[in-house]
Amino acid sequence: MNEPIPVSRAVDGGTAKLLPDLDRPRAWLLTVDGAPQSYVDLDDPGHLEFEYTRRIAHVLDAAAEPGAPLDVLHLGGGALTLPRYLAATRPGSRQVVIEADRGLLELVAEHLPLPSGAGVTVRPEDARTALEAAPEGSADVIVADVFGGSRVPAHLTSVEYVRAAARALRPGGWYAANLADGAPFAFLRSQLATYRTAFAHLALIAEPSVLRGRRFGNAVLVASQSEPPVAVLARRAAADAFPARVEYGEALERFMGGAAPVRDEDATPSPEPPDGAFSVG
Repeated sequence: MNEPIPVSRAVDGGTAKLLPDLDRPRAWLLTVDGAPQSYVDLDDPGHLEFEYTRRIAHVLDAAAEPGAPLDVLHLGGGALTLPRYLAATRPGSRQVVIEADRGLLELVAEHLPLPSGAGVTVRPEDARTALEAAPEGSADVIVADVFGGSRVPAHLTSVEYVRAAARALRPGGWYAANLADGAPFAFLRSQLATYRTAFAHLALIAEPSVLRGRRFGNAVLVASQSEPPVAVLARRAAADAFPARVEYGEALERFMGGAAPVRDEDATPSPEPPDGAFSVG
């Protein structure tokens, strides 16, 4: 059998590369301009290599009874890691993926095609435009993993954006976003304050070293109108290879401090990661 070879292609957002994992025969790492975007194992969609992806999967796992199908809106597509995971773990789910980078979608469709009957619709659109056009109460879960390079775009960080997300969710629905920040957490704190304007309950899943400000890293924000299954999420996150903690309630209020919500006119992208924070060779 021929060894898989890397693929490199110019896409809308820069230079995308598909790098084979030599330890897993049909697994690939997707990078854009050197920043890891997705990891996919075509033979095992349940294998989630990135820690933050596993944490979002914990939210998906807890969103309904095991195996029950969900209606999910994914903002940000990459190599479609979580849509593949959900199609495998919750057959019959209806999933819509919004990805603005048409070149990236073409690369993934060509080299990492979805299995037939996956129930996944992929649309080349801007995430906020698609969210604002989504029917009210149409999604059980919204997953947001949108990065322009290594930064969350400004127009996805505001009160107006958050209100659109809350409107698109069904009662009891869940919103999960991949964010990234480091001490003193000006961005992450402001995001918590922003989501608080539209959601009754917030939780944050991250490694203790990130929450203590020792390094820049990912944090998964969970928002809903009903109380999240904190104990379930905490147990699963603590059992991961790189254990994470779930902040909720008073501890999260203390972390948020006196941060103020951000409106469209004041919104900025998430901070630029320090050199080497997410890059691969």
